[in-house]
Amino acid sequence: MDVLAVNTENYLLRFGQVREQTEALCRPLLPEDTVVQPIVDVSPPKWHLAHTSWFFETFLLQKFAPNYKVFHPDYNFLFNSYYNSIGSRILRQTRGTLNRPPLAEIYQYRAYVNEHITELLNQLSENSYAELLPLFELGLQHEQQHQELLVTDIKYILSTNPLVPALLPAEKYVSPAINLPKPEYLSVASGLYEIGYTGTDFCFDNELSVHQVWLDEFAFRNQLVTNQEYLEFMEAGGYQNFKYWLHEGFDLAQQEQWEAPLYWTKQADGWYRFTLHGLQKVNVAAPVTHISFYEADAFANWAGKRLLTEFEWEVAAKHYLPSRKLGNFLENGSYDPQPFSGEQPAANQLLGDVWEWTYSAYQPYPRYNKAEGALGEYNGKFMINQMVLRGGSCATPRSHIRPTYRNFFHPDKRWQFTGIRLAAK
Repeated sequence: MDVLAVNTENYLLRFGQVREQTEALCRPLLPEDTVVQPIVDVSPPKWHLAHTSWFFETFLLQKFAPNYKVFHPDYNFLFNSYYNSIGSRILRQTRGTLNRPPLAEIYQYRAYVNEHITELLNQLSENSYAELLPLFELGLQHEQQHQELLVTDIKYILSTNPLVPALLPAEKYVSPAINLPKPEYLSVASGLYEIGYTGTDFCFDNELSVHQVWLDEFAFRNQLVTNQEYLEFMEAGGYQNFKYWLHEGFDLAQQEQWEAPLYWTKQADGWYRFTLHGLQKVNVAAPVTHISFYEADAFANWAGKRLLTEFEWEVAAKHYLPSRKLGNFLENGSYDPQPFSGEQPAANQLLGDVWEWTYSAYQPYPRYNKAEGALGEYNGKFMINQMVLRGGSCATPRSHIRPTYRNFFHPDKRWQFTGIRLAAK
């Protein structure tokens, strides 16, 4: 078998695995679950299933497959997300109106795209691979991003139902109670450090270009902030005391009547939280999650600490080399942050469990270059009014994360698996 055939077989194997993972996440859902959109941040699962197929159809099949016929002429309008270069689209907040096309047709669409991608890769000449592969890889990484969004969006959708239905069996919920070791602070020396991706594998354009930053000596905690610690903040009146908060964060917390992380509810015997296994008692040893940047910053101020900058976080991760293999990711199947184990190397929680808010605005790196055409809209146009998060979460695919990966959300967002790592002042 020649090299091209071997490469094609490997690419198609990975393509099939990624596409199957998306459908596996949606398999426990009822058709009725897949069209709900409770808030603008959440997209219906049916839309995710279609949009990830639209991406391959639009950026690969229509460009590289001769005489390719789109599955449906209206799908470009229905399932384009935000690419102005591609044409008009339905408004983001109206994705929940798509009771039609039916879910069965969306799965037919996915099968149609899968079939034609397989044909395309089997027919490509070696010269064509050089142009196609970066787009093919981007399509896979894009779908993995939507797998994480599927987990978080499904969770939010189910949580808004008065019946609080579980996606997964309650009896299979595992969140062990652990006597945590005392947190330690790990130090990093002052110096000039390289920031950005330097490898040869895939990275997003917002991880480039490589540049240097000076960092003073700093120390960061080896454990994430736990539910127990956050409960202490709550019980100490943290949500009511303005002195810990940024002004607009405190106003928002009062306006929205926040008194706990998203999904928490107080019952007679204590605090519970909604999970994909239904309503479960809060495990005080697990990392706190589903909090906004404002809450993370307020907690840090209350604790007499601070949040890391994104550059400090990246340097810490490169210095202590956390293991993706040992981290809690999508493939673990818990879909929930797990307690830190003292038997693990201290750096493991840097990757997985929760996205860690940093005190860094989402901005372009020096000499940042957007891609030409529609793909230039992937990251660059969002570099305003958002904060950077690092590290991945329990909903992030393991192969998708790396120490240079830059996630970003507006500071009020809570529906993602977001949490806190403290740095010493």
